[in-house]
Amino acid sequence: MGSLYCPKFKARDGTPKESRVWWLKYRVDGRVIRESSGTHKEAEARRLLRQREGAAAEGRAVVPRVERVKIADLAEDLRHDYQANGRRSLRRLEFTLRHVLGFFGARRAVHLTTADVNAYVAKRQAERAANATINRELAALIRMFSLARAAEKIHRAPKITKLQEHNVRQGFFECEQFEAVRRHLPEHLRPLVTFAYITGWRLKSEIQSLQWRQIDFKAGTVRLEPGTTKNSEGRTFYMTPELRAGLEEQRARTETLQRRRRRVIPWVFHRNGKPIKSIRVAWAKACKKAGVPGRIPHDLRRTAVRNMERAGVPRSVAMKMVGHKTESIYRRYAIVDEIMLREGAEKLARAEQRAVVATVGRE
Repeated sequence: MGSLYCPKFKARDGTPKESRVWWLKYRVDGRVIRESSGTHKEAEARRLLRQREGAAAEGRAVVPRVERVKIADLAEDLRHDYQANGRRSLRRLEFTLRHVLGFFGARRAVHLTTADVNAYVAKRQAERAANATINRELAALIRMFSLARAAEKIHRAPKITKLQEHNVRQGFFECEQFEAVRRHLPEHLRPLVTFAYITGWRLKSEIQSLQWRQIDFKAGTVRLEPGTTKNSEGRTFYMTPELRAGLEEQRARTETLQRRRRRVIPWVFHRNGKPIKSIRVAWAKACKKAGVPGRIPHDLRRTAVRNMERAGVPRSVAMKMVGHKTESIYRRYAIVDEIMLREGAEKLARAEQRAVVATVGRE
């Protein structure tokens, strides 16, 4: 059974006094919990005590008073959620939370309003933060409140509306542009960017870490195991003739190097047997020499999606091939360029011509 009490304390002059605020004392899993009721009314304090005892008896979460929960507490729960689910973007989350907590950290969660969120957005825009960056921060805030409501730490959340993003990149390569860039790259990087150009896989997290045990020449597949991709889903890519030829050539070079070094090289793409950590500097130089400065390696992923669209690969299949989980994300990459628009107009013209011929024939 729990109990109520008014704690005693000493005033500044040393005289003993008793608080007017009632405190609760109850047990949860054998632990004694002491909590302020926040009220000097005994009836209200006793009602809160019964709620706490009932939650403990039913095995429900017993949380402190809603008024005491701060945004910083919600941020800590979000960190734990990332850690429990093995999210690889934990370091990126810390960068996001640095801005969110700098503005909201000491604020009580229950007192946060939509107007407060709008004030935060205005501040970040004044700091020249991109809408996409602000949206990542708002997404963290939304997730924090979602977790808190699920844990019954709070009972309401402010309405948070994300901004419209205008900074979606539109870069992609035509075949001759890609060939020019590849020609100016160091020899050990050419197979790597060719693989990215064909498959559309993520360069740093998926291709640079690829190992030979993931290549099956007999089955003609390259696979990524579940849990190693951004969306945690496994993926299989069936080799095209160009992809197979490139991988076989890379395998032959690797085997020659292994015999010379007398050690196993597990990585598919490497520099003298060592993993490739970054291509940023070499890539920038190659793009400048090829006459396409400012292009980024991620443009290869957009190009692969565009090439699949041109080839008529069904959207559901293309999404599986490149690793897009949602169609909304896929549509951001499926860029409709001038050539595709021209091809669409030509198809429409041919259809119109067939219709005219059919009409004349009936007359």
